[in-house]
Amino acid sequence: MTNETSRHSIAVIAGDGIGKEVVPAAITCLERIAAIHGLDLAFTYFDWGSDYYGRHGRMMPVDGIDRLAQHEAIFLGAVGSPEVPDTESLWGLLIPIRREFQQYINLRPVKTLDGVKSPLASEKPIDILIVRENNEGEYSEVGGRMYRGLPHESAVQETIFTRLGVSRAAHYAASLAATRTGQLTSATKSNGI
Repeated sequence: MTNETSRHSIAVIAGDGIGKEVVPAAITCLERIAAIHGLDLAFTYFDWGSDYYGRHGRMMPVDGIDRLAQHEAIFLGAVGSPEVPDTESLWGLLIPIRREFQQYINLRPVKTLDGVKSPLASEKPIDILIVRENNEGEYSEVGGRMYRGLPHESAVQETIFTRLGVSRAAHYAASLAATRTGQLTSATKSNGI
């Protein structure tokens, strides 16, 4: 019996700011892990983000989603820059990727590590997972602005949650909690956009 590995194709978008520092370091870690476990990872790098926007007037090329779809996974770093409006970075890169590929769960682990001083004021070890819905709510893209540039300029934003969106996020969080402590807390992040 041979131990044949298959190639795993990963699209990499380092993005902006700290993403350009963190993503290369993380790729180094992934390559080391791949070597230990006999994985064959093939990285394709895309220079999309705020610098790309400065050169082309958009966060990614018109065929960007199609190009990403050719890969098994997307490794996306931090996106956003003071030089580019958040509306451009959010709606020009992050949200199209999330929606097209149904990346509806944002999973953020929070864990203190033995021997590493934490800025959190807890004596007990912390090990929680934050599960956030990634496509709906503040990201529903419903609303707009009236009277732009005038003293009475107004903005309206609607937060919309579908039964599908709430159900799949709640089910994911409950299933995850069942494999850990069994505890689950529900909260909202209303200041997203």
